[in-house]
Amino acid sequence: MVKLPLTMMPTSLLLTVWFLLCTPGSLHLVRAQNLTGATTDPDEADALNSIFAAWKILGLREWNTSSELCSGAAIDDNVKIDDEAYNPFIKCDCTFNSSTICRITALKVFAKDAVGTIPPQLWTLKYLENLNLAQNYLTGSISPAIGNLTRMEWLTFGINALSGPFPKEVGLLKNLKSLGFGVNKFSGSIPPEIGNCTKLMKIYLGNFELKGGLPSSFANLVELEDLWIVDLDVTGQIPDFIGSWTKLLTMRIHGTGWSGPIPSSFSNLTSLTELRLGDISNGSSTLAFIKDMKSLSILVLRNNNLTGIIPSDIGEFSNLKQVDLSFNQLHGPIPASLFNLNQLTHLFLGNNTLNGSLPTQKSQSLSDIDVSYNDLSGSLPPWVSLPNLKLNLVANNFTLKGLDKRALLGLKCLQKNFPCNRGKGIYSDFSINCGGPQLRSNGEVFEKEDEDLGTASFFVSDAQRWAVSSVGFYAGPRNNVWLINTLDAELYKSARHSSSSLRYYGLGLENGGYTVTLQFAEIIITDSYSWKGLGTRRFDIYVQGRLVEKDFDIRRTAGGTTIQAVQRKYKTNVSENYLEIHLFWAGKGTAGVPIMGTYGPLISSVSAKPDFTPTVGNMPPSKGKYSTGTLVGAIVGLGLLSVIAGVVIFMIRKRNKRYTDDEELLSMDIKPYTFSYSELKNATQDFNPSSKLGEGGFGSVYKVSPMPKPTKSI
Repeated sequence: MVKLPLTMMPTSLLLTVWFLLCTPGSLHLVRAQNLTGATTDPDEADALNSIFAAWKILGLREWNTSSELCSGAAIDDNVKIDDEAYNPFIKCDCTFNSSTICRITALKVFAKDAVGTIPPQLWTLKYLENLNLAQNYLTGSISPAIGNLTRMEWLTFGINALSGPFPKEVGLLKNLKSLGFGVNKFSGSIPPEIGNCTKLMKIYLGNFELKGGLPSSFANLVELEDLWIVDLDVTGQIPDFIGSWTKLLTMRIHGTGWSGPIPSSFSNLTSLTELRLGDISNGSSTLAFIKDMKSLSILVLRNNNLTGIIPSDIGEFSNLKQVDLSFNQLHGPIPASLFNLNQLTHLFLGNNTLNGSLPTQKSQSLSDIDVSYNDLSGSLPPWVSLPNLKLNLVANNFTLKGLDKRALLGLKCLQKNFPCNRGKGIYSDFSINCGGPQLRSNGEVFEKEDEDLGTASFFVSDAQRWAVSSVGFYAGPRNNVWLINTLDAELYKSARHSSSSLRYYGLGLENGGYTVTLQFAEIIITDSYSWKGLGTRRFDIYVQGRLVEKDFDIRRTAGGTTIQAVQRKYKTNVSENYLEIHLFWAGKGTAGVPIMGTYGPLISSVSAKPDFTPTVGNMPPSKGKYSTGTLVGAIVGLGLLSVIAGVVIFMIRKRNKRYTDDEELLSMDIKPYTFSYSELKNATQDFNPSSKLGEGGFGSVYKVSPMPKPTKSI
């Protein structure tokens, strides 16, 4: 809090100030005088005093070293208002009235969680040129009196809870160079009067409830260098006049209601170093408009209905570090020169219809690559096995023979049509604890899924029951340390996050109807009265390719709280032994609240149960190293070998038995006579039935005529 000049205070007020200074816990007041003789304008001192008191903010001693408001760092030209060491902070100009009066020219109360409305005294600080009230919890509306601040150049109310219409009086601030009022609760339409601020160089719009179009008066803003229009419900086609802002260096437009095609006038924006344009519905465009944007370092044209091919001269864009052309309709081969750009680190080409094979070489800098969901084929180049490479090759037609088994484990199961365990299937359910360890919840075992997927990767479970595929510049497992108010609290302690696209698959499923259960909890964006709780997360949910949730908001669905879990159930049908759940960021929501990258899908668990009586064992196949065909062949061969061995043993034993019987007879002390067959035949008159006496234990018994003594035995 700021003190009024003691020399100007009445006795009663001096006693009050003395009491506050001497009372523990009282507000700290700052005297408006300094050692140079120049003093802060008393009205401005009163105003700042009131503002700080309303927000319960204390002035810092670092810039108030002499107990004078405009002293120390506040009048040091070497210390800028944006210096992070001073917050809250003011800057003063002490050249007024022959250098006897100081005026407050800059005020910063940044990320201090100031709560409440904006005191009317703020609009009396008419010498303000820089006002930064971003990242607080300011509520209420902005007074039309903001038009009094005609010296204002740098103005931001971003990331607060301000509401009501955005005042058209901002159009009176003709010296304005930067305007930021995104992430608030403003309603109505965008004031066309802002188009009068022709000196604007930076404008940040979005994440509030303003509707309608971008006023045509904005065509006057030809000095713009930075443009952000995100998560804004504007309608109609993309304004052609944006192409006249030829001084633009950075342009971010995504999550709007604009439709295409992309205006050809955008080809005039050749000074751009960062172009992020996404989520343009209807109307197709080609990449022809970027032909002369050779200064680009970041090119993101995601989800724009782009058609045609990737230009063969893309290799001439030597400054590119990040390229995202995913979720379009591009076709043709991937230019080899794109993979060999020396500064390129991240390349996202997924969800197009690109064909041909992967380039045989890539630059050393290129470490994160997504080419999933295309029509690519052929053998994989050797570089796919390099360490520290994040690579997503899901849903293509690659030839995987000869690939090192340790590299890209499970990729075969995630090629086009998901070929593993097709036909009857072997499973009838699956349950996954997204981003966390294996655990049991309500008697159900949720398998662990805590792999480091990074910006572009996939993972297939050991039993090939399920898989996950993730793509996004900001992605990974998320964890919280507090319990959610639910019986399944453990299940919500972790979650899987992706800032672009997250897919879960059930593999080898028996065909039929299933109930898919998805469970969510917002464990990143808090719900406290702080700017950190002002973020919003929105994403779309697809099950088997069907959109089941548009702009799904976990916290809003939970009634505006983060301590309540959210469950969603969807009926679907499996006809080709696999199930796909796709969570997709369509450009909506905030991106940096409470931290950069807080956007896109976040999910705690995924499960699927059959709506029919399964006929499969729901057990993984044998983990042996031999295939089923090999095992069957081995068993049949062993059986045949056993039969042959048995026959041989039988024959040997039979032969040995005959030999043993003869030996037994011949070894007797009184040896019996033996006769040949011809002698027996003659003696029985050719076994004449009339000579038959009967049946014995070893066959028929015949009467014989006298026989001569045999000459040999048999």
